Amino acid sequence: MELGKGFAFVARQQHIVTDTSDFYIDLVFYNYFLKCFVLVDLKTHKLTHESIGQMDMYVRIYNDLKKEADDNPTIGIILCTEKDETVVKYSVMSENEKLFASKYRTYLPDEKELKNLIEADRVKFELDNQN
Repeated sequence: MELGKGFAFVARQQHIVTDTSDFYIDLVFYNYFLKCFVLVDLKTHKLTHESIGQMDMYVRIYNDLKKEADDNPTIGIILCTEKDETVVKYSVMSENEKLFASKYRTYLPDEKELKNLIEADRVKFELDNQN
């Protein structure tokens, strides 16, 4: 319910096998409104280029092996404790509109802190879109 409407749980630690390796996707959902799979990777550390590459690979594997012809492209979400904007800027994530990284908190911020975070994101968004 916290993800929003239309999400159906598909798998936890879904095992994906390639010719030479085994991989495990933390969480897999399907969204009936978006008509696509949503893969979630949980990182208990700072975002790295390896994490982005890993999610990019998961999305490509899912699009190749699981996505049906009438499905939209798979979305990949990386939740991490700290997001490095430089890593995001120079990675495949900046070119792929279906990969996202977001900082998560292990606690709910108070109302004042939440307002400050929203305002900071709004200002950053406006500055980014002025260029």
